[in-house]
Order: sequence, then structure tokens, then C-alpha cells
Amino acid sequence: MDKPRIRPVIVPGFDPRSQPLVALDSLPELPAQAQQLDFLRSAFAQPIQWQVEPLFRSSFYPEFLPGSMNVRSAVCIGVMQRPEGPTVIFTRRAMHLHNHAGQISFPGGRIEASDLGPVEAALRETQEEIGIEPRFVRYLGQHPIFVTSTQFAMRPIIGELQEGFQVLPDSSEVAEVFEVPLSVLLDPQRHQLHHADLPDGAGRYYFSIPWGPYFIWGATAVLIRNLYHHLSAAWVQLSAGGDTHAKSL
Repeated sequence: MDKPRIRPVIVPGFDPRSQPLVALDSLPELPAQAQQLDFLRSAFAQPIQWQVEPLFRSSFYPEFLPGSMNVRSAVCIGVMQRPEGPTVIFTRRAMHLHNHAGQISFPGGRIEASDLGPVEAALRETQEEIGIEPRFVRYLGQHPIFVTSTQFAMRPIIGELQEGFQVLPDSSEVAEVFEVPLSVLLDPQRHQLHHADLPDGAGRYYFSIPWGPYFIWGATAVLIRNLYHHLSAAWVQLSAGGDTHAKSL
């Protein structure tokens, strides 16, 4: 397999909000039923044929590359049921951190030698960063590995947060913990594509999903796009394939 395509690393002082927007092909809105937690469970409970975000296809891999210098890591995309509908939990990273300071991200981090694999790493990091114990996370599935511009090879783990968990952020790593409605994240009309011209003459594309005071962008936004693509394909396939549960939603 070819080595990952290296994208230019963002320079200090870069403002992702101010970069020009690029025209983006419109995607269909997901039916409201496809944005519910029970459908999310169905979409991960059986094989679904879907494609990763096409603009970043070369940055996705089914498995970690042997011998690669990329930092192996995992994040937890935690979805929970609220009275008003499903939400997803995010963190805003502390400003003093070396990597991605102040950015919006999913809880997660590098896979340590003591971890059994990406799932265990994502759950451990989630507990360390925001205090949610692994026993409150129901594993649903995982998505392809995304290699970031800073050379982290990131495995997204999708989990359902069960009732009873407590959020206890580690202030040395996390400045804020907040939730965003799943319906907001899955609305393709909210997804924006930017193009940044860097000082060395290189360019970089990245997605953003603004919501209130929060600006979700970069790798985190791409992983959300993938969740949209997965659920969109699942809706078509489960509805067409005679799945009675999907049709009843």
C-alpha cells in the first residue's frame, strides 16, 4: 500500500474560521428517522456498503500501516440519548497543549503498549480526559483510520453512552466538555469546505461545521462527514433490503 499523502501542517497563528469557502456539492438531507439512536445501532449491527469522504479518500486506511512513523491513536465518538434527541460529546482542548491546542475534538489519544487495541485505547483516554468510565460506553463499531496532517493515524470508535455516567474533565488536557445535537452534525447544509493558502505556497482543504460559539473543523469534521456517509448508505440499503425495523422508522 502507498504511504499516506502528507498534507501541509497548519502554521502557528492560523485562523481556520477566516479561510475562504469553496463550493461544495450538495448532499441529500438524511431522514429524521436515520438520525435516531436506534437506527445508528442498526447501521453498525450489520455490514453496510459505504464510501469514506471522497475529498480525503487517500488519507483513509482500513488498518494501521506496518512500519509507518504515524502515531497510532484512537478517538471515541460518543453518542447519547437526550430528551430532545441524540447528542454527541466533544471536548475543547486546553490551550497549553502541544498538539491541536484549543481545538474541538473527540476524546481520545495515542494507543499505548498496554492497550489491547484501539477500542481499549479510546475508552481509556475517554476516562482519563473527561471521566466517563468504560462500563458506561456500549461499543457500536468503528470507522476507517484517518491519517491527519500532523501524522496521527486515528481510529474512530463509535460508542453509545449509557445512562449514569459522570463527566469529570481533566483540566490539564480539557478546557471544556459539551454536546452537539446529532441532527446538527448530520445536516450536510451545515458542512463547509475551506481552502487555506499557507506561507510556503502550499494549499490545504478542510471541512468545518460551525455551531453556536463552537467551530468544529479539520479531522474531527471529516470523521463527522464519514458518519453522515455511513448512515446515508445504511438508510438506502436497509430500507431497500427489506429490513422491517428500518422501514418502520
